[in-house]
Amino acid sequence: MEIKEFPFQTLNWSTVEKEERTGTTGIATWRIFKMGDIRVRMVEYSANYFADHWCKKGHIIYCIAGEMITELEDGREFVLSKGMTYHVGDNCEAHRSRSENGCSLFIVD
Repeated sequence: MEIKEFPFQTLNWSTVEKEERTGTTGIATWRIFKMGDIRVRMVEYSANYFADHWCKKGHIIYCIAGEMITELEDGREFVLSKGMTYHVGDNCEAHRSRSENGCSLFIVD
């Protein structure tokens, strides 16, 4: 990843408009900030959230609170809980996530 010229700034996430995305079950709420080609997001999964698609985009994900399970297309599953991160590159293992009790995430992609 290359972070091209971008001026120093701070961001109060509570001022960023929320977008809701419906999963197969539950809702994901996104707040998005763009730095050129880089997308930075604060994401919350509701209880019983289950993504409605397989994703092939690369991510760096930090779990702020709660817990989620990420399933890879080959059937492996990984639990991400508070204080943990996961990292995957573009077009590597396709993945989808779910959360039984909800979670808060910080995502860079």
